[in-house]
Amino acid sequence: MELYILADFHRAVLGDLVKVKTTRSKVNTFSNVGRARNSYPDGYFLDLTFHNAPCLYLVEVELHNHDVYGHIGEQILRFGISSETDKYKMKKTLLSEIEKDGKKQQKLQEFFEKSRYSNMNELMDKVIYENKPAAIIVIDEATDELFHVMAQLTMSTEVIEVQTYVSGNKKLHRFSPFKGEIMTDLPSDIDADELDTIVAPAREDGFREEFMKNNCWFAIRISGAMLDKIKYIAAYQVAPVSAITYLAEVEKIEKYKDTNKYIVHFREGTLRRINKISLGKKKGLAPQAPRYSSYKTIMKADTLDDLWE
Repeated sequence: MELYILADFHRAVLGDLVKVKTTRSKVNTFSNVGRARNSYPDGYFLDLTFHNAPCLYLVEVELHNHDVYGHIGEQILRFGISSETDKYKMKKTLLSEIEKDGKKQQKLQEFFEKSRYSNMNELMDKVIYENKPAAIIVIDEATDELFHVMAQLTMSTEVIEVQTYVSGNKKLHRFSPFKGEIMTDLPSDIDADELDTIVAPAREDGFREEFMKNNCWFAIRISGAMLDKIKYIAAYQVAPVSAITYLAEVEKIEKYKDTNKYIVHFREGTLRRINKISLGKKKGLAPQAPRYSSYKTIMKADTLDDLWE
């Protein structure tokens, strides 16, 4: 399966950013027995969500019945090696593909106008040489076994679960958009670069025992792109409270066991009650899963209507 087979909905999956479709360009890697092998990314995805923190992803499209250890895990391992050993070739490939596409050039020019980067060479040096490229696995079913393997890898990896249903000549795609939890309902006057707070829904028992007593909150799904940006955590207490009530500074974020979830540890003595931010007039804004906002926006908010659209 090639990434470009999914062209009819890849924009919805990955967002309206910059996707570089390659003809499975080779990057040399080495197997665990030292023999040279070829690694073939299905494509490259240049994520420009954050103007000051762009990221390059190597994309791998998979099926859940592929060998998680011998195929998927090994392929991501090769990507990690190639991102260190084939930087020049990777940069050359990306620049060549972008130079052929006027729409990509226009999208990048719009990005440069709002970012600290002024040209393609500078941007490529940032995402390839200064930062470590990450990986995206697009797969029809994300299993616990897959997340266990990912937890052992050093390369940051995101998973997008995509399922396609066919009826006659019609197709229905079911998926969660890449970074949808970051950008969904984000007010137009808030830039993604300002996001520094994760808002976690909490039920009464867990809230009292972990959030209030143990200064932590765990088994949270957090986008890899947000791990270094989160400075605060806020608790949204579900019904009957139905409001954001407490906030703490974040000390550190760690992987939670061998899962794709995390545990957030609070900085000692920073947990405090804030003015209650209750439900507003807009429907559907009560967090059912972690959502993101900014500290300054939360401190000025009266209702959830002030946080998300």
